[in-house]
Parts: sequence; structure tokens; C-alpha cells
Amino acid sequence: MGVTVEVGEQAAYLARVGRAGMLLLPMITGIGEQVREWADELAGEGITALVWDPFKGRSLDNSTREELSGLLKQMDDDTALAEQAELLDYLTGELGCNKVGVIGWCLGGRFAFLLGARDQRVASVTAFHPTVPSNLPPHHTYDAIGEAAGITAPVLVSYPSADTAVPNADFEALQTALQARTTGATFTQYFPGAVHGFTDKSRHDNEVNAAAYKLAWPQALAFMKSTVA
Repeated sequence: MGVTVEVGEQAAYLARVGRAGMLLLPMITGIGEQVREWADELAGEGITALVWDPFKGRSLDNSTREELSGLLKQMDDDTALAEQAELLDYLTGELGCNKVGVIGWCLGGRFAFLLGARDQRVASVTAFHPTVPSNLPPHHTYDAIGEAAGITAPVLVSYPSADTAVPNADFEALQTALQARTTGATFTQYFPGAVHGFTDKSRHDNEVNAAAYKLAWPQALAFMKSTVA
């Protein structure tokens, strides 16, 4: 089981085991039960996991999805990226991790691309159903599709074909940007019929989502282990 730690003025969830590290960037659920379970699972696989708190103590544990969606619309890209960079400092400095990757889901998948493009310390980028629409909403300062081309680390991206938040055309544009890179391998998972957020266990009553997750997660775990060990 992990613990809550203070990093500067922010709190984060930490499951610590060794010098391989992953920074976890949650979905709309915040640091809820499922994200903590993922962090604990990574620790069980020998990877120190540190989780960014996008909503400052708010999660599905104590808030509704509607409330968290409202907080998301107030989020500032530069502030969030600065917080994430501070957590990378903590992983590589205080915790002594030799290699650190980043994994994100939904909104966190988008930030995984932005952070990976900006910080060369990121050893790999894993993005599940990243929320990267080409039609930027008001709270998006940066175009993650365009910026993905600047990532030099290996990338694994997992996309569900029935994603209503990110049209297939936008995913194809993301693929084009990633595969045009001269450095950094691209691994793609594509799941026909699965929906945005298919990794969320609350959506596993849909057999397509559950089957997609059952196949996707072990592959992503192997990718993370191979890039940060």
C-alpha cells in the first residue's frame, strides 16, 4: 500500500520500491481507488509509482464526476506541467530513480504527451485513451497532437475506436505525428468497439471494454518495465 507524500506545496500518492520509476497522471477520477490500485500494482512489479493529484484532494472518493469535470475546465496547462516537472524532480532526486517514465489516462494521457515532449528525463510515455482532440477546448493551451512529434522517448498509445472524446481522424493525426519521429519507437494498441475510458473498471460491464483492458494492460506493463528498468 502506498502513502501520501508532500512534494513542495502539492500532495502525491507514492508506492515506493526501487530505482525504476513511473509518474502516473490520472483520469477524471483523480487519485481515486483505481489509480491507487494501479500505483500499488506497479510497485508490486518493482516500479516506484508516484501519482500527480490533478484536483488537490478531490477524487471520485469524495466528489462526483460532474464536480471533477468542472474542476478540469479550470485547469491551467502551464501550472499542471510545472507540478508534474516537480514530481519528476522528486522521483529522480529525493527518491533516486535512475529512469522515470510517465503514464496517463484520458486527461493524464494528454499531459503525458506534453510532458514527454518537454522533459528529456522522461524515459517512456504510455497514454491510455488520451484526450487529445484537434478542436481545442478553452482550457487547453497546447495542442498535444502537434507536440507529440517532439517526444524522443518510446511511446505506447492505446486507443478505443468508439472514443467520442477524440475522433478517429484525430487519432490518425496523432499516429502520423508519432511515426514521423526520427527517434523513439511507437507502439499502438487499437481496440474496435471499446469506448473512451475503457480502462476504468466501472465500464467493464461492457464486455468489449473489459476484453480490451485485459489485453491492453499486460502489454503496457511489459512496455513500462522494459523502458524504466
